[in-house]
Amino acid sequence: MAEAAAAVKRVTSDPADRRYKYLDLLINIFVVVLIVSNLVAQKFTEFGPFKVSAAQLLFPITYIFGDVFTEVYGYSASRRAIWTGFMGSSVMTAMGLFAIWLPPSADFKNQAAFVAMFGVVPRVVAGSLIAYWAGEFANSLTVAKMKLWTDGRWLWTRTVGSTVIGQAVDTTIVVCFIFYDQPISLIWQIIYSGYIFKVVYEVLATPMTYVIVNGLKRAEGIDFYDRSTNFNPFRLRQ
Repeated sequence: MAEAAAAVKRVTSDPADRRYKYLDLLINIFVVVLIVSNLVAQKFTEFGPFKVSAAQLLFPITYIFGDVFTEVYGYSASRRAIWTGFMGSSVMTAMGLFAIWLPPSADFKNQAAFVAMFGVVPRVVAGSLIAYWAGEFANSLTVAKMKLWTDGRWLWTRTVGSTVIGQAVDTTIVVCFIFYDQPISLIWQIIYSGYIFKVVYEVLATPMTYVIVNGLKRAEGIDFYDRSTNFNPFRLRQ
């Protein structure tokens, strides 16, 4: 165990020629989870006083991915994953709308169902993409900064603290965009239901996050600290 711990090196910069074993695979899984979440987001269900979207059973996993990217590989890797997910979601939405626009053939009987699944209004698309972008960057920035403040100790404070902030940003933006014309009481119910669900989800997932983070640090041989990172979300490189 001591030898494995010794093999993990603290790094504060990410050379352009560095190659990671699992980063690309993790980003691909992250994008798939994000796109599937977008596809099932229109279905809502109720648990007592809580009203949640089907996406909320899966979407919080993207925040766990965000924690892992930033904790193991640094903020720049998380930034890359966020933008990749943003582009993937944009392409999925654009192609869905284009497929609706294409005239159906005579033997295609499910046009109405197809429209119900992929037909979205621009306001919903804008709200979802902006909420995802702002929430994920708030999450990753919080992890990176808190890791410096704690000198890498108490991982649970970063995984939970980043979710408290990131999900507040994400949930508030997306609900206000989508349900702006609904009564304030309903908007508030959807916001707090979704927010509480996501935060509790992350807390319960903390042991799993510990296992994944520590396993990746040993496998990659690094523990990234964003001491010299440019946190501009629009910067393509570190």
